[in-house]
Amino acid sequence: MTAQPAPRLTRLLEAVLAGTGTELDLPGTLRHIAEGAAELTGADRADLVVADPGRDAPTEIRAPATGPGTPAGPEEGAPGLRVPILVGDEESGELRLTGRPGAGPFTAEDEQLLRVLAAQAGISIGNARLYETARQRERWIEGAAAVTTALLTEESADDALTTVAERARLLADASAGVILHPTAEGGMAIVTASTPDDPDGMLGATIEPGSPVLEQLLGGEPVFLTDSATDPRMTTHVRHRFGPSMMLPLQANGRLIGTLALPRRRGARRYTDLERLLATQFASQAALALVLADARRGRERLAVYEDRDRIARDLHDLVVQRLFATGMMLESTERRHGAEDVRDILVRAVDELRSTVQEVRTTIFALQQPPAEPPTGLRGRVLRETAAAAARLGFAPSTRFSGAVDARVPAPVADRLVTALRHALADACARGEVSRVEVAVDTVTPLADGRAGVRLTVFDDGAEGGAEGDVTDGDVKGGDGPDGDEPDGGGGYRGAGTTVTWWSPL
Repeated sequence: MTAQPAPRLTRLLEAVLAGTGTELDLPGTLRHIAEGAAELTGADRADLVVADPGRDAPTEIRAPATGPGTPAGPEEGAPGLRVPILVGDEESGELRLTGRPGAGPFTAEDEQLLRVLAAQAGISIGNARLYETARQRERWIEGAAAVTTALLTEESADDALTTVAERARLLADASAGVILHPTAEGGMAIVTASTPDDPDGMLGATIEPGSPVLEQLLGGEPVFLTDSATDPRMTTHVRHRFGPSMMLPLQANGRLIGTLALPRRRGARRYTDLERLLATQFASQAALALVLADARRGRERLAVYEDRDRIARDLHDLVVQRLFATGMMLESTERRHGAEDVRDILVRAVDELRSTVQEVRTTIFALQQPPAEPPTGLRGRVLRETAAAAARLGFAPSTRFSGAVDARVPAPVADRLVTALRHALADACARGEVSRVEVAVDTVTPLADGRAGVRLTVFDDGAEGGAEGDVTDGDVKGGDGPDGDEPDGGGGYRGAGTTVTWWSPL
C-alpha cells in the first residue's frame, strides 16, 4: 500500500503551485506565497518584502493573521524567522515570519519550508521583471518606429519636435517632454514642451551659460537627476516643479540638434537603469529621424524652388516675349496709313497686352519668392493680401505694379499702403455681386503737386458703395482722391464707390 504524502507537504506543494500560476500579477502571486508561509508554519504574521527599483521604500506584502483574535503586530520579543529572497545572485528582499502563539519557537523544518517558498518568490519576481523588461523594450522600440514614421511625414520642424516630445513623455511615464535648443549666448532654452499642464510657463525657460549641467549637455552627454528641484546644477525657473529627470542629447553623426528632457513630478519613482538605457537609445534614433526629416523637407523645398524657377523662366522666355512681340506688331499696325478706322481698337489691344505683360511679370516675381517665408517687400505683401482676399471673393484679383515698388517705397509708407489695401479689399468682399477686382500700385506717375509718390488704386465692379470713408489707419483719412486737399497722403471712395485711391509722397 502506497504511503500518502504528509499533509504539511501537500500544503507546501499547493502553496508553490499557487505561486507558479499562469497569471502575470506579481503582487497576487507573492500574496499567495506569504499566505502559504503563514498557514504552513502557524505563524502569527508573514511579511514578504521586495526591493522596488526606482523607489526608496521597498514594497511590503503582508499575509492576514492565521487565527481569530491574534494581534495585528508582533509582541515584543516574539520569536521570528527570516530568509532572504534571491533573484539570480542578487538579494531582492526577504520572507519574514513573526510569532507563533502557544506553539513554541520556529523549527528547522519551518525554516526549510520558508526557504522553499522564498526561492519560489525569487523565481516569480525574476520572471515578472523579465516580462516587464521585454514589455518596456517593445514599447520603446514601437515608439521609436512610430516617431520615425511620423517625422518623415510631418510638414514642419515644429510639428516634428512636438511629436518627439509627446511620444517620449508617454513612453517614459514622465510629467513633461521637453526639447531644448542651444542659444546664441551659449545656454539652452526650452523651445517645445509636451505636458498635460499648461506649457506656457515652461517655453522659453533657459539654462544659463556657466551652469555645470550645461557642459555635459553641450558635450552630448546624458544627464540623470534624482531631484531637479534641489540639484544645484539646475538653474531654470521651472526646476522646482520636478523630481527625477533625464536629459538626453539629440545627436546624430556628431551633430547636436538639442536636448530631450523627461522630468517626473517631485516624489515620483526614480528612473531605473533600464529606463535610462531605453530612453537614451530612443533619443539617438529620434535625432537621426529629425535629421532625415529635415533633409527630406530641404529636398522638397529645393524641388519646389526648381519647379517654380522653371515656370518663371518659361513665362518670361515664352509668354512675355510673345506678348511683347504682339504688342509691337499692333503698334506698328496702328501707325500705318489707313488704320484710322481701327485705331481705337488697336490702342485698347495694346493697353490690354501691356497690362497682361505686367501681370505675368508679377506672377513671375511671386514664383521666385520662397513659399514658406512671409514676404518682406511691398510687392510680395500686396500679393499676399490679394491672395487672402481671393479665398473670400472666389476669384483672384488682378494685380499690376508700375515702377520699382520694393526699392522706392520706404517701410513706413509700405505699411500704411498695405493697411489701406486690406481695408479696400475687405470693403470689396462685403459689397454685393463683385466679379472683378483690380489692384494697381504706381510709383511712376507723380502726384498732383509734381512730387514723386506712390499711388494705390483698388477697383471692383460690385454694387455701389456708401459715402466716403477712411481707408487707412493712423493719420491718413479718406479724401477726394489724388487731386484733393491732402497732398501728404489720403484716399477715399470715388465715383460709384467702387474705386478706392490712396497716395503718399516718397
